[in-house]
Amino acid sequence: MDDQSGLSDQYRMSSPWPLIVVLGLVFSELGLLFNVFAVAVVGLLLFVGAIAGIVLESGYAERPWTLLASLGVVLCVLGVLVTVTQLDSVTLDALAGVIGRPNGIVARGVELLIAGIVAVVIGAGGRFAESKSI
Repeated sequence: MDDQSGLSDQYRMSSPWPLIVVLGLVFSELGLLFNVFAVAVVGLLLFVGAIAGIVLESGYAERPWTLLASLGVVLCVLGVLVTVTQLDSVTLDALAGVIGRPNGIVARGVELLIAGIVAVVIGAGGRFAESKSI
């Protein structure tokens, strides 16, 4: 008699990545909406990390690090674009002024930028750490 009737080796187990994608989206949106720095950054990192994990698990990539770093660059570009839209002119004085007296939109741009920088550092560090043989 079979101990696990109805289960077969041909069916894959459920993946945890969709739940992590949803949590990342929810946390990032709540953090950006209510301007809570830590929640926004952690949510964005969960989101891009889960996307890299899904691509790795589905077999489209051999390693997640390049995609993670690329998504980090996208976050950096979005953060810079959001911040630059708040400048009257693109000069260092205008940038210093808007960072010195930030409004809500600039803070959200900085949150995107910080999450992107962290994702790029983790992606680059993961590639470096994985390429070294033990």
